[in-house]
Amino acid sequence: MGKKFNFWYISSLLISIMVAIPIITVLGSFFESTGDYYTILKNTFLTDYIYNSIFLLLGVLFLTFIIGVGCAYVVSFYTFPGVNFFKWSLILSFAVPGYIYAYSLNAFFENYGTAFTILSNLFGEGNYNAHIPKFDGILGAIIAISFSLFAYVYVLTRASFHYQSQNLIELGKNLGFSKKKSFFKIILPSARPAIVAGLSLVAMETLSDFGSVSFFGVSTLTTGIYNAWISFDDLTLANRLSSYLLIFILGLFILENISRRKAQFHTSSKGGFKSKSLIKLNGYKSFFAFTFCLIIFLISFLFPVSQMLYWTIIFPQHLANLNVGKLFYNTILLVSLSSCLLIALAFISNYGNRVSKSKFLKILNIFSISGYAIPGIILAVAFITFISWFDNQIINHFEIKSIKPFFIGSILGLVLVYFIRFYSLANNGIKSGYEKINYSIDESAYLLGYSKFKTFKNVHIPYLKNSILLISILLTIEIIKELPITLILRPFNFETFATKAYLFASQDLLEAAAAPSLLLIVIASFFILITSRYTLKE
Repeated sequence: MGKKFNFWYISSLLISIMVAIPIITVLGSFFESTGDYYTILKNTFLTDYIYNSIFLLLGVLFLTFIIGVGCAYVVSFYTFPGVNFFKWSLILSFAVPGYIYAYSLNAFFENYGTAFTILSNLFGEGNYNAHIPKFDGILGAIIAISFSLFAYVYVLTRASFHYQSQNLIELGKNLGFSKKKSFFKIILPSARPAIVAGLSLVAMETLSDFGSVSFFGVSTLTTGIYNAWISFDDLTLANRLSSYLLIFILGLFILENISRRKAQFHTSSKGGFKSKSLIKLNGYKSFFAFTFCLIIFLISFLFPVSQMLYWTIIFPQHLANLNVGKLFYNTILLVSLSSCLLIALAFISNYGNRVSKSKFLKILNIFSISGYAIPGIILAVAFITFISWFDNQIINHFEIKSIKPFFIGSILGLVLVYFIRFYSLANNGIKSGYEKINYSIDESAYLLGYSKFKTFKNVHIPYLKNSILLISILLTIEIIKELPITLILRPFNFETFATKAYLFASQDLLEAAAAPSLLLIVIASFFILITSRYTLKE
């Protein structure tokens, strides 16, 4: 390897190693000895943690599959009044984190809640509580998480449906398939990669959810990790539980890859791609399609927004007492620092892979981007574990001042863990853009006398500016909603919209949680609408 490649190769190598450290830390802690509390936990609640996590995962996957695939199919294959509105509005559920949806669900259906108030105003006083359904516990968590995550499945499946060739539809007709049979035998199987990708993201987010399950009092591995670290100050136990969850997540990926090892999803039709013609619905079919999409939009987005808006209007003192400027500044500060670091290092890593053409580097990079599959709470605990180990083994050995205050309970620590958590998102976005740049462009630049750095600066970055914009928006949405990492690693008295809403809710002050929740949804919705230009354009 020539010396000119050293900077890019070493930089890319260090970035990949830095992202991989928490994964190695968690897996390496599996065999460490734990305290007495682990023995007690193993004999009491550990089975409940695992059972609840699995039951929650299965429930969310089933519901998100039905809603996401159903909505994607209706808006992709049919035309009816309002279809263009629903194509982009259904993605707005991304703006509502599961924990905020949980607050709304509980507040609306609880005894003497919003539903009781509405019925009392319409029909006078009565014993309505006995007839109002209650959505709490694991059922409430499944509903809250599902309606906040189904857009993962909707967006990816709709993109797959949009690019399905009319040849497939005509093939089904020639075989005498009904519309129902064509859907199950041709349309749905051909979209399997997109559906599985969406469900995989849903699975990762569900297993990493902390706010919703904590609010509903559901004991899962995630809440166990949080309690082990915060309540019992047992970092080793937190890592042991983290390793269980990480092994479970990796197992899901292995099973999924094995299940589709020999499957083929490309079309071998010689007729090439043929745009499908949309079927116009009339009468009751049009009504049912419109009603289905409207109900999903109302439940997934307007319901939580209306509940938060209602409380904000009824209790204006909570909004007045909220330091909106400070919360907005803190949130945007984290977004700005994290996004700049993520995009810059993702660029360096991808360019290092491009110019070095090292197989080892590519393998390490693939391993390192699995950080997105690891729940934020695990990354936070793993980060604390690594910093504590490094401080005890290296810093104390040389009698240097402790580095813990610089990384734990600091903005720097938050940004670094955000980097590890969302590196996959930035890296894959830059990588997909680089795949569109032919190597001949680089060679032409070298012939014109451009150095590697000048080619990177003057050719690649301008070419990928649209990718940079899209990645920035997606990172902003994710960081705004992130809760467990911020809760564990934030500096003292440092709050964002997400942590402020959670802290109010954890104290059973849901009315006070409404204002920061509503502002979070509004900001996230703004960026989602911008993103929809790229993700849903036809």
